[in-house]
Amino acid sequence: MEGFNTFEKQDKVLLGMSGGVDSSVAVRILQEQGFSVQGAVIRFSSAHDGAVAAARETANTLQIPLHVLDAEQAFETHVITPFCENYCAGRTPNPCIICNPLVKFRLLAEKAAELGCAFIATGHYARVEVCEDGINRIAVPESAARDQSYMLYRLPQDILKKLILPLGEFEKEDIREMAREMNLACADAPDSMEICFIPDGDYSAYIRARGYSPKDGHFFGPDGSDLGPHAGVDHYTVGQRKGLGIAAGRPLFVKAILSNGDIQLAETGQEYSSRLTVADLATPDGEPLPGGEYMVKIRSAAKPVLCSYDGSGTVTFPEPVRAPAPGQSAVFYRDGLVYGGGIIDETE
Repeated sequence: MEGFNTFEKQDKVLLGMSGGVDSSVAVRILQEQGFSVQGAVIRFSSAHDGAVAAARETANTLQIPLHVLDAEQAFETHVITPFCENYCAGRTPNPCIICNPLVKFRLLAEKAAELGCAFIATGHYARVEVCEDGINRIAVPESAARDQSYMLYRLPQDILKKLILPLGEFEKEDIREMAREMNLACADAPDSMEICFIPDGDYSAYIRARGYSPKDGHFFGPDGSDLGPHAGVDHYTVGQRKGLGIAAGRPLFVKAILSNGDIQLAETGQEYSSRLTVADLATPDGEPLPGGEYMVKIRSAAKPVLCSYDGSGTVTFPEPVRAPAPGQSAVFYRDGLVYGGGIIDETE
C-alpha cells in the first residue's frame, strides 16, 4: 500500500462498517494513508443485529471507535415499504440503490458532521473522480469482477464530495490477503448474496408476513393460450425461467408481468428488448441527463452495452438486450464514469 494516496489533506474519516472483510480492511488502508478512522455500523432492522455484533468485534480488534447508528424507521419508510409495494405490483426493485442515498450514506454524512469528520468512507468496490467540469462522479474500480458503481449511481454531489472508496484500487483477493495478514476472523468469510433484511432469500414469505397481498393471475403462453394460474406476482421477475411450475414441453421465460397480475411467457430468444423507458432519473449534479450515446448497465451484474438516450426517458439499443426488468435500474456510463441512471419503467 506504500505510495497509494487519494487526498492531499489527510483528516478524520467515518467508515461505514458491517463486520465483513471489505469494510474491515478498508480501515487499515485508510490508516496507512494517514487518516484517523472511526467506524459506524448502521442497524437498519432486527436482521442486522448480527452485523452490529460483528462490527463491534472488528472495531475492537482494530482498536478504533465504533458508533452504532439507528436507521430502523427511515429504513422502513424509504426501503422496506417501497420494496414490498413494488413486488406486489409485479416490479423487481433493488433496495440497495434506494437505501444508499436516502438512508445509508445520508446517515453516515450526518454522523460525520456531528463528529467533525471531513470524510465518509465505505467498503464498496468503486472510485470517486473529480472531473474537468468540477463534478464528482462515481467511477468503475480496478476490479471489473467486483464493480459496485451501479449501486451508487443515485448518490448526490454533497455526498460524493466527502466520499472515499479505498477498495476501488484493489482486487478482492488482495483484500482477503490483507485480512489474513491482519488476522481478521472474516478474512475468508463468504460474500453475502442476499438482500440484507431478508437473509433467507424468501422474498415472497417476507412480503406476505408483513400483510401484503400480491396480485394473482394466470400464465399466458407465447401464442396467447391460458396456461393456468400462477402463485402470485411476487414469485416472479422478468427473464425468469426456473420455478414457474408449468410443463410446456419447452423452455419458457417470463416476458412481462402485466398490470392486472397476468404473466406473459415467451420462448427462448423472445425475452430480448430493443427499447425501454426510464423514470425517476438521477445524475451526480442533479441536472438532466443529456441525450446521446452511452454505455448502460440494466442490472448490477450485467455487462455494459451501447445505447442511445433521447434526453427524455427513452433508451434504444442497437443490439437487443436480455430481459430488462421494470423496477431495476438502467445506469449510464462514459469512459468508466457514472453519468446518471433511472428506474426501468417499460420495455418493448
